[in-house]
Amino acid sequence: MYAVLETGSKQYRVSAGDRLEVDRLGVEAGQPVTFDRVLLVSNEGQISIGTPTLATASVMADVVEHIRGEKKTAFKMKRRKGYHKTIGHRQELTVVKIKEIKV
Repeated sequence: MYAVLETGSKQYRVSAGDRLEVDRLGVEAGQPVTFDRVLLVSNEGQISIGTPTLATASVMADVVEHIRGEKKTAFKMKRRKGYHKTIGHRQELTVVKIKEIKV
């Protein structure tokens, strides 16, 4: 059984027991979280597709920890002008463990 859920304007395919890194959620570590925006559920070959979401489906998960992603470096430069600038960014992430998919 798997589901496709949407959080942080991104879509993830999950099943029970998966660990997932999503954009930072406002939930403390160790607390449960429910994802209500479920787009698709496949239960033993039977597929249910939402328009755009399934009203009766939800995904239950536990927040494991809050982390920061790997550092991304952006380098800007204008040729022949002596201008160059380096900018770094680290995304704030939340690690969740999927408990169950409710239909």
